[in-house]
Amino acid sequence: MEVNNNIPFNKPYLTGKETHYIYQAVASGKISGDGLFTKKCHAFFEETFGFHKCLLTTSCTDALEMAAILLNIEAGDEVILPSYTFVSTANAFVLRGATLVFADSAADNPNMDISTLRSLITPKTKAIVPVHYAGIACDMDALMDLANEFNIYVVEDAAQAIDAYYTNRKGEKKPLGSIGHLAAFSFHETKNIMSGEGGMLVINDPKFAARAEIIREKGTNRSAFFRGEIDKYGWVDMGSSFLPSDILAAFLYAQLENLNDIQNRRRAIWERYHQALTPLTDEGKITLPFIPNFASNNAHMYYVVCKTAAHREGLISALREKGILAVFHYLSLHKSAYFESKHDGRTLPHSDFYSDCLVRLPMYYELSTEQQNLIIQTIQAYYLSV
Repeated sequence: MEVNNNIPFNKPYLTGKETHYIYQAVASGKISGDGLFTKKCHAFFEETFGFHKCLLTTSCTDALEMAAILLNIEAGDEVILPSYTFVSTANAFVLRGATLVFADSAADNPNMDISTLRSLITPKTKAIVPVHYAGIACDMDALMDLANEFNIYVVEDAAQAIDAYYTNRKGEKKPLGSIGHLAAFSFHETKNIMSGEGGMLVINDPKFAARAEIIREKGTNRSAFFRGEIDKYGWVDMGSSFLPSDILAAFLYAQLENLNDIQNRRRAIWERYHQALTPLTDEGKITLPFIPNFASNNAHMYYVVCKTAAHREGLISALREKGILAVFHYLSLHKSAYFESKHDGRTLPHSDFYSDCLVRLPMYYELSTEQQNLIIQTIQAYYLSV
């Protein structure tokens, strides 16, 4: 079989029912927010994962911004988050005037090093935002113990963590996004389950549920009005327009119906990468994803960590020559043009190492065995030459 030598990093997968459900949404006569399919998506997440309350948003960025408003983040408050993350994690709190305190990544995993957090907490610390990188859980027992000790809120950035789990010290398997006070998910087209653009706020602490609805509806109690709980609605709080169209929810629901099939396929691709590339780790040439015993693998991405930035550049070039698009990921936020002058001066070597050396491989449902073979063989051939 001829191998397609034009292998993208990502290819959105369509289950086949997306356009059918979009047609249903349009035919219903209500394609603005909180229509039939939005309600179906909310029910799916609440019933499948046991989240207290879910609210679809137009993006994970918006979900994080809602979380910052719900926590009443303001100037003078400090928020601890990893430096190795997407800028949305930081922007949500910058927009409220917070002081960002960046944590380093762990030596064996791009997630933030929980053991360093105690030294970063001050009386001004209001929230900690763990990012479950690649859908691999942070140590949530240790984090929640710390948060409870100092009365700090936890917002899980679960953008990459759909259908990923954490096993706590009691042996209970908890979905990521169900442990912190609040959580944010992404349904961007690069995610396992997607709607092109989209996100979701998860409210696990019931005290935030009613206000979250108001913030999402431009600061009005319009949702309560539509449920018949009040006879008119008005402006009662700050907020913005965070609701996605029901057309997006219709697309998303078709994906959710196929969650198990999508996940099984992605895990098979992930495992094939892992088995084939493990010999290179035994030779000390690369490092592969580390999954702690408390974390599951939702196969969101497959990455390798090169020994040096030069090796990464060489590997990406070798793959590109074969028509394969592999990409690096985040640049440490504490060294960004916007924040560098505001950083407190601490070195964050592990974050910088992942910024310099991590490379993500193509990972999508329709990646064929032949295409994956070419990717693996190209990596193997490159490391014979360095």
